[in-house]
Amino acid sequence: MENAGAAVARLVIDSASGEVDGRTVLVLCGKGNNGGDGAAVARLLAIAGARVDVILLGKLEDTKGDARTNFERLRTWNEEIARRENQPAAASSLTPIRFFECDSEPGWEQLLSTILNAAHEFVVDALFGTGLTRPVEGIHRIAVRYLARMRATRQAAPQSPRIISIDIPSGLDADSGDLKAEAVQADATVTMTAPKLGNVMPPAAVYNGRLLVADIGSPAELIRDAKPTLLVTEQEDARQWLGQTVYEPESYKNSHGHALIIAGSRGFTGAAALCGNAAMRSGAGLVTVATPASAQPLVATQVMPEVMTTSLAETDRGAVSDEAIDYALRFAERADVVAIGPGLSAEDDRTRTFVRAIVDQRKTPVVIDADGLNCLSPWPQNLRGSAEFPIVLTPHPGEMKRLLGMDKELAINDRVATAREFAMAHQVIVVLKGVRAIIAEPEGLVVINPTGNAGLGTAGAGDTLTGIITGFLAQAFAARKMSSYALRTVIAALYISGLAGDLAARKLGMRTMVASDIRAHLSEAIRSIDPVGETP
Repeated sequence: MENAGAAVARLVIDSASGEVDGRTVLVLCGKGNNGGDGAAVARLLAIAGARVDVILLGKLEDTKGDARTNFERLRTWNEEIARRENQPAAASSLTPIRFFECDSEPGWEQLLSTILNAAHEFVVDALFGTGLTRPVEGIHRIAVRYLARMRATRQAAPQSPRIISIDIPSGLDADSGDLKAEAVQADATVTMTAPKLGNVMPPAAVYNGRLLVADIGSPAELIRDAKPTLLVTEQEDARQWLGQTVYEPESYKNSHGHALIIAGSRGFTGAAALCGNAAMRSGAGLVTVATPASAQPLVATQVMPEVMTTSLAETDRGAVSDEAIDYALRFAERADVVAIGPGLSAEDDRTRTFVRAIVDQRKTPVVIDADGLNCLSPWPQNLRGSAEFPIVLTPHPGEMKRLLGMDKELAINDRVATAREFAMAHQVIVVLKGVRAIIAEPEGLVVINPTGNAGLGTAGAGDTLTGIITGFLAQAFAARKMSSYALRTVIAALYISGLAGDLAARKLGMRTMVASDIRAHLSEAIRSIDPVGETP
């Protein structure tokens, strides 16, 4: 509890530019261990010089254990200061703490006219921790609503308090991403030891604000022994991948991989260009966009000069035809990875036949997106990925429903379970896009990606992501020829792509972002993670 309190106190101090002397803090505590953490935060901030007010929603005699110990220390805090001041040789460095107990609505109303009417620069939410499984009610709901009103005034009063939650914003169920009822909307959350589902999965994750994971001394073997099958990507995962595929002094274009992208159709050339350009910018040594003959001239003018193009036999509607199967397979022999789908069209059976043949007869990893997925929907039961030649699917929720053969009016209620079950059943890697994209692999592991923002919900962002994944796979397989490396590569690609989107949003705003802005910020994202590896 002391370590947890120290972690939260550090965040408050950091948020105050390293100095809290004289700053005002309100700590709202419940009766349980989360409240005990809050009491520890209050004491540590007072030692640092902050002026702290603490409200315990309940009576001290109703608390127990370590929480009771911390609350008792608060109640006797000012007496300790008085004793020190009465000692002639002692100089007290302790700041007084105002401690209140409140277990009723009338009591809360009384506090509203006094302490809660004061201006606080920070509010620490220590009402409920990870054990809450029911909606907040009574005095606790009143407190949650008080924080909601406080936050709602920000547009008119930008200096309103910053809200910091301990472990998880009060009102959320730590074991679920669902939002069951009212909850605290935090600016930042300090969670202990490891993230909880409610910290990282939407819609609950939105309430966490900035998430920090604090090491409070919990034995690492407890987590390992639990054998978790749901993980969150960390920056270190991307850094390791960048280090393992670093450009060596003697490396050249072939050692950085050749990506073949089969994409586009007459009237839908932009998707092919976005995908090819993203693959090139992501670090692949060679990129070729294979597209129907009538689309090739326009694609060639839209891609970067470094990206090659080749033409494929087409249908009378300008979509790729099954007559192109042999040529495409021969061309794919030169590549380290093949992507198929962006802008391809799925209306013609001959196109569907082409896509199935390319995937069936692949001799490389294959990334399937957009119309490539639609051409294979519902997913054929006898089509499976393999360890040697993995299949990576990148559906958005609508495409996922088509792969499953679901009615479009039905909802995917559990994205984690849906992606996991599909990946295991068909031995594929599934990148299920959306808020907090998730990656599921054939053994049942699911990884949640924490980067990205609403600005990524723009035309062409999916094509760009497919290009980045494909470019990363080209580098990994050219450098290592390790099929087991596919999962780590996809994890890194998704993290870095989302980070590039975050950097773009900071500079441009989410509203005005376009897909090419993601590609334009790839360099900055990669260099921010591995500056040494990217320096000659």
